[in-house]
Amino acid sequence: MTLEQEHCVPCEKKQKPLGHDRNEILLKEVNHGWAIIDDKKLERHFAFKDFKETLDFVNKVGDIAESEGHHPDMNLYSWNKLTITLFTHNIGGLSENDFILAAKINSLLQEKSS
Repeated sequence: MTLEQEHCVPCEKKQKPLGHDRNEILLKEVNHGWAIIDDKKLERHFAFKDFKETLDFVNKVGDIAESEGHHPDMNLYSWNKLTITLFTHNIGGLSENDFILAAKINSLLQEKSS
């Protein structure tokens, strides 16, 4: 099963964040411009044609986040640019959920280009 096919599961506060090695393995699965920041956050920058396209993408990401119960930080700026930052607030670092959501976000871009 691919990350895109998996679903986010609630994290317990006692759960530990993923370690560096696991982060790197999962990063290879999501790739496509995602970067790990300080072994605690997963981040990607996007640029779109115009404001409407950017906002449409934000709303689609929001729909996925709601259905998965895992919510990213999103920063829309300069009318057509977006930064998405993923991390699991409960555990103060990265969990499998962050990579699952990244894979689902990637699939939105693949849908757009087909």
